[in-house]
Amino acid sequence: MSRKTTVILHNRVSENATPDDADVLDQVKLVKCALENLNYDVVTLEFDLDLKNTSMELKNIKPEFVFNLVESVENNGQLIHLATSLLEHLKIPYTGCPNEAVFITSNKLLAKKILKGEGIKTPEDENTRPFIKGKYIVKSVWEHASIGLDEKKVIYAESPEQITVPNGFFAERYIEGREFNISILAGKVLPLAEIIFSNYSADRLKIVDYKAKWDKNSFEYNNTPRSFDFDEKDEKLLERLGKITRKCWEIFNLKGYARVDFRVDENNEPYVLEINSNPCISEDSGFYAAAVEAGLEFEEVVRLIIKDLRVQPSGICS
Repeated sequence: MSRKTTVILHNRVSENATPDDADVLDQVKLVKCALENLNYDVVTLEFDLDLKNTSMELKNIKPEFVFNLVESVENNGQLIHLATSLLEHLKIPYTGCPNEAVFITSNKLLAKKILKGEGIKTPEDENTRPFIKGKYIVKSVWEHASIGLDEKKVIYAESPEQITVPNGFFAERYIEGREFNISILAGKVLPLAEIIFSNYSADRLKIVDYKAKWDKNSFEYNNTPRSFDFDEKDEKLLERLGKITRKCWEIFNLKGYARVDFRVDENNEPYVLEINSNPCISEDSGFYAAAVEAGLEFEEVVRLIIKDLRVQPSGICS
């Protein structure tokens, strides 16, 4: 049986890359191994702003499809959609979420507007009226992976005039309560996970900030374990979270794999924090953990992602 060629496309990683940026190389190794086991010849290709050069290389390789692992372009999350835009232009099938979904979900404010329009709750921002006084978290509109997020970005405001955010940022109301990460693979919701804030004092904000995700020596990283174990009393809540996740998949036309992050308040009311199209799938990621909990080998995960390609391969770049 002849082996077909595929390309793993990923963002260029600098020598002094931060952990969140360098993590994509771990994903490349993992996916490459799985693809080779699935009988593909694999070529890895870095993506940057030299679109002409990338186009020429892809045309020369003639891949069956591209496994898209581009998370940012030159450390700018606002440019993430350039990779899928180029692949659409070249008419090359690619894994994961389509171009529109990548763009819309990467812009948190745009995604929140769509969620509200569909009747799905998401935390209010500084422009919501009537304004709700309380704690607000200053977040980047475009960057994911909790980049730039820490306790210093949390402010208390009694009026919108007390909130000032720099360009490219917004303030989102802090929801006191529980946090859930729900992964979905080829339209199937994987086991639901809750982030447990262990050893957090009463006055410490329970947020999954940059340290909690990337600084392995920090208190936050070592005290925010992921749990898949729930009491019977959570059954209705879990069912509701699963339904909302599935609805988000349909609303945003997601494909391949995604993750939806939630906060649940003291009244058991869920709020969608973010829609993560093409989330991290390295071995220490939430998506990988959910797949393991579902009893899936990573090779099977990759096979299902390929099977869920929006456009099936047929004579690419001929």
